[in-house]
Amino acid sequence: MGKPKVFVTRVIPNDGLDQIRAFCDATVWEDELPPPREVILRETRDADGLVSLLTDKIDGELMDACPRLRVVSNYAVGFDNLDIPAGSSRGILMGNTPGVLTETTADFAFALLMASARRIVEGADYVRADRWKTWGPMLLMGHDVHHATLGLVGLGRIGVEMAKRARGFEMRVIYYDVIRHEDFEQEYGLTYAPLEDVLAQADFVSVHTPLTPETHHLMNRERFALMKPSAILINTSRGPVVDADALLEALQSGQIAGAALDVTEPEPLAADSPLVQLPNCLVVPHIASASRVTRGKMADIAARNLIAGLTGEALPAGLNNDALGQGRSTLPRDW
Repeated sequence: MGKPKVFVTRVIPNDGLDQIRAFCDATVWEDELPPPREVILRETRDADGLVSLLTDKIDGELMDACPRLRVVSNYAVGFDNLDIPAGSSRGILMGNTPGVLTETTADFAFALLMASARRIVEGADYVRADRWKTWGPMLLMGHDVHHATLGLVGLGRIGVEMAKRARGFEMRVIYYDVIRHEDFEQEYGLTYAPLEDVLAQADFVSVHTPLTPETHHLMNRERFALMKPSAILINTSRGPVVDADALLEALQSGQIAGAALDVTEPEPLAADSPLVQLPNCLVVPHIASASRVTRGKMADIAARNLIAGLTGEALPAGLNNDALGQGRSTLPRDW
């Protein structure tokens, strides 16, 4: 019997790709840009497994066109690109890569907070433009981070790590989550408040929620109107959690002072996008988890999910193991 056939929609680190190639007959899309949908359909039509990315829409239509498909392994902690009920109804196991990018993402979210508060990118651009002529008492004044109030929208694993980093700056940390976490409040000195109060009190609002129908455009015109004019928004969750048009208006009007975005709607943003052009909006290309170690761990989990599904075992980080009678996944969730 030959090796199972799989399609990998992008080159991933060798920590996982080597495992996949050793166990499977693997076709890997090697271009930098995602494969077009017709390519995914063609390459997966007779495949047993698929390794997808957030940029790939894996829905019922695709699954119906791929009758041999047994497992979809998503190289990401997010999975809003996957139709999990459709997979469950067709007996297809689906998994993601949680638990290993928590601290790396929190590091980056706090780096965005610092960079935006102290206008670091603006300062670097100022020097590159040969505008630096002297020390100036009014030059590029920013916002203090120490003793400021950090408002967390979502207190999953990444949100908790963000709170831990804030303690080093003696920040006051308040949070909103659909579930109150009194254990974290006691352990880390956090304060729970309704979302409206978090937005009204916070100097920095950092968003850490999954993308669901309830969180789509959670940060909208009404929510920006509640924030301080000196406040800065940080988003490392999912782009559509923030209404981009409303954010643009809030930044242009001075309703809020700034924003730092690792994720956007749409994604990517063009260089001439109004948000990218604003000096008080820092946009980076979805790189919060982009450390060598973390991306390698993600690749390892993606490979283990794929191989487990191909051998009829429960996925270590399965999203629908229970639905298919495979038992629970063994890796923690991030949200």
